[in-house]
Amino acid sequence: MRFQINVDCTPEEARQFFGLPDLLPMQQDLMEMVSRRLSENIQTMEPEKLVQTWLPAMFQGWSDMQTHFWNQMGQMGGMNFNTSPSSSKNEDSDKPKKKK
Repeated sequence: MRFQINVDCTPEEARQFFGLPDLLPMQQDLMEMVSRRLSENIQTMEPEKLVQTWLPAMFQGWSDMQTHFWNQMGQMGGMNFNTSPSSSKNEDSDKPKKKK
């Protein structure tokens, strides 16, 4: 035996029926706060300030971000990308020396 019940109601009515909280006021307050902060940062239009605001705290600078990026790429492809300048070899040391 099969029963099919169709309920015609709005999302708000369904939320109230199931006893779920109304999150609309909280969402509106949050969107207003995000909009205000975004407009304050856009008015300054300083790229460094925008990057500091939008990038996570773990990236202290562009070099850290680049190192993190290359490490992630290396893990995906199994390759080792070393971006630190202190460990890079001098190109002349790899070449055989000429005899005079």
